[in-house]
Amino acid sequence: MLATTELIGAGKPAPWLIDGTWEVPTGATSVAVTNPATNQPVGRIAYAGAPPTAAAADAAAAAFPAWADTSPGQRAAILQRASEILASRAVEIGELLSAETGKRRSEAAGEVNFSASYLRWFASAVREPHGQLLSPEDPSRRHLTLTRPVGVVASLTPWNFPVSIQARKVAAALAAGCSVVARASEKAPLAVAELFRALDDAGLPPGVVNLVQGPASECTDALLAHRAVRVVTFTGSTPVGSRLMAAASARIVRCALELGGDAPFIIFADADLDAAVEGLMTAKFRNNGQSCIAANRVLVERPVFEEVCSRLAAACSAMSVGDPARNPEPDLGPLIDTARVKAVQELVDEAVSGGARWLGDSPDVPDGASFYRPGFLADVPAGCSLATTEVFGPVAAVVPFDGDDEALAMANDTDLGLAGYFYTRDVSRVWRMSERLEVGIVGVNHPLPSVAFAPMGGVKHSGLGREGAKAGLEEFLDTRYVSLGL
Repeated sequence: MLATTELIGAGKPAPWLIDGTWEVPTGATSVAVTNPATNQPVGRIAYAGAPPTAAAADAAAAAFPAWADTSPGQRAAILQRASEILASRAVEIGELLSAETGKRRSEAAGEVNFSASYLRWFASAVREPHGQLLSPEDPSRRHLTLTRPVGVVASLTPWNFPVSIQARKVAAALAAGCSVVARASEKAPLAVAELFRALDDAGLPPGVVNLVQGPASECTDALLAHRAVRVVTFTGSTPVGSRLMAAASARIVRCALELGGDAPFIIFADADLDAAVEGLMTAKFRNNGQSCIAANRVLVERPVFEEVCSRLAAACSAMSVGDPARNPEPDLGPLIDTARVKAVQELVDEAVSGGARWLGDSPDVPDGASFYRPGFLADVPAGCSLATTEVFGPVAAVVPFDGDDEALAMANDTDLGLAGYFYTRDVSRVWRMSERLEVGIVGVNHPLPSVAFAPMGGVKHSGLGREGAKAGLEEFLDTRYVSLGL
């Protein structure tokens, strides 16, 4: 068992987990992980490429048959223990997660506990029966379906919710009976290592879970080329997901993809405006605006447009921005790095040059590091990038609309369809909008739709498949039909 200081100690790169052993691969380089609030290193990782990644896949392939035949009760017990271990370490892992990502400490600890809920939920789901007994038409025959785990899973995750996204994938794969090779983003790998340490400490057999750290393209190519890898599950941008899907097609590797978002946040005139503005502040600024399901475009019905703009101006002006390690913790921390700051600034500059205006004053933003001014912009020109692309930062365009049909047309006018939100008191509208919004996740009068027991995923260019719930388990199972003659 590795102590936390052994895994992430200063000057000592965090090792890989291969075949039950924490080790630094031969030839690995030491890469710093930087706190975006201070630009200071918070730890290091061992960074290597294809050969040790292939070795991790070999270990997963060797461990798969025995794990696939392990009883549901045994798999459930290990997942439950891992959940308890992870939850017991939530505060210390949360501090680490906050330091490497810039997210608020309370949000970081909440993410670790949310990750534990996935392990806990799939520990119970694995005990439920799978397969189906079909009604026969011929009395001399019986028909049924059985499920079997697919094989080795490659789990590739981003930096914005590094622990919970990895937990959502890995918990389902392990519950299904698959073995896993995971790669986390080098921008936020340390807390993910603690997730895998919890799984290791819970008693998973060697090779069932493996963790690698290295260049995304090299690690991914090595995994997709390995004949035992049967599923690649990825969360990230749509362009990268598209390239990954094309590469996976060479060996007919199954893809489960959660990709980019362009979530509309719609406020109707009959909404509870206090609740709507409060919900928008959460949906926009959670994780410093860096969420695939973050409110990306704010659509406000014209009779309340100016009122909502006034409330948003006041709310943003009252925000505090700073280092999440400070007490009391600020409302907003830094973006992940200066490249993200530059990308957001370019979107804002284009909008402002076209006549857009900031709503209200901005809070003081510390100099240096990766901090950015939060807020909303009105009068954004039609077709402006701020209103048509995924921002992935703490700003958004606010646009008026007239009536349900226009709101729906504006909301659906995108190739992406991960999440959408709306606030209204009209029950009939709740049903109409929920059924007609072209998204995979709908938040009605609530800004935080994610739960372990509900399926998460998008439509259109926002991905394939679902994570969480029974649908997430099925991504890692093959169905076998049996026709039995009596």
